[in-house]
Amino acid sequence: MKTASLIARLLLGLIFLVFGSNGFLHFITMPPPTGVAGQYFGAIFASHYWVVIFGVQVIGGLLLLINRFVPLALVILGPVIVNIFFFHALMAPSGLPLAILVVILWSILAVRNKQHLAGIFVQHANQGQAA
Repeated sequence: MKTASLIARLLLGLIFLVFGSNGFLHFITMPPPTGVAGQYFGAIFASHYWVVIFGVQVIGGLLLLINRFVPLALVILGPVIVNIFFFHALMAPSGLPLAILVVILWSILAVRNKQHLAGIFVQHANQGQAA
């Protein structure tokens, strides 16, 4: 499991660093999406929300690659991965295989770091206990 999580961490970090950086530097040419996917991307770029999305990807990818704050990287990349998966599942199915790979890699790392993520799955947080 150690080797699998190492490979998953490095691959996931590399994927997010490369594709996040590509959002800023445009070194991988991709055809513009059409239809609903094009409208979705149009809104993201018109609102400048793309800066947040690609910035989170770069930060998360770097944290995974340098092996620091891995649980934090998993938490901040989780919502991005959910959006990537459903974007490709519902609007642009050509990218679905890579999206599924990213979900699998994230899941491997989440299982490996479950002791750090367990606090997220608490039904009721302790609130202001009397001293």
